[in-house]
Amino acid sequence: MNALKICVLIPVYNHPDSITAVVEQMRSLQLPILLIDDGSDSRCAAVLDQLASQQCHLLRLPCNQGKGAAVRAGLAEAGRLGFTHALQIDADGQHAPDDLPAFIQQLASTPRALVIGYPRYDQSVSPIRFYGRYATHIWVWINTLSLDIRDSMCGARLYPVAAVNQLLAKTPCGNRMAFDTEILVRWHWAGGAVANLPVRVHYPLDGVSHFQLWRDNALISAMHARLFFGMLVRLPWLLHQRFKRSAA
Repeated sequence: MNALKICVLIPVYNHPDSITAVVEQMRSLQLPILLIDDGSDSRCAAVLDQLASQQCHLLRLPCNQGKGAAVRAGLAEAGRLGFTHALQIDADGQHAPDDLPAFIQQLASTPRALVIGYPRYDQSVSPIRFYGRYATHIWVWINTLSLDIRDSMCGARLYPVAAVNQLLAKTPCGNRMAFDTEILVRWHWAGGAVANLPVRVHYPLDGVSHFQLWRDNALISAMHARLFFGMLVRLPWLLHQRFKRSAA
């Protein structure tokens, strides 16, 4: 593989009170920072403009399109700028920055893998949030016929840019919250390698969530149904791949 060129990718939608601190924490990685403004309001946009004047690259979408659309646009921009990998994190500061260098170090052994964070929660996580994720985990394990993807909803992950952009050119994986899970399942179906690393997660009491209960749950349910039928079509191949790995 060619020399690695890594950026930090942060999709942002109305996080004016946290994004500056998140960017300052990410500067310790000594990596270029790519901010994707997903149609934020004027207050957050002004904060992002200020960060852009401090050696951050800013891509601004004309209107709010959803996290999936923002990440997809960010990965396309990262490819255009010549980056080989993009370390995605959330803009609300929930991911412990001290756990992120391990994602970069993982590239030494698996440069082509998609490195996926799995959360280690503190007491700030609610029982509904904690246990609710398991519905998605179980569907992911069914739809991949494996436990390879430990957590498909964590926003900390390291994407191999060119390969993921090629996959997204074939299937966009949606514009909103369901994107995080669908891209991982489709990556797994395509035979892409994955690595799972722990990341500590803290939910601030005044944190901003853009999850819309009815809309996003409907989109996630539709995504799981779509993937399930996709798994059935691929079932012989998936079983063959599973048998090969068991026999190796």
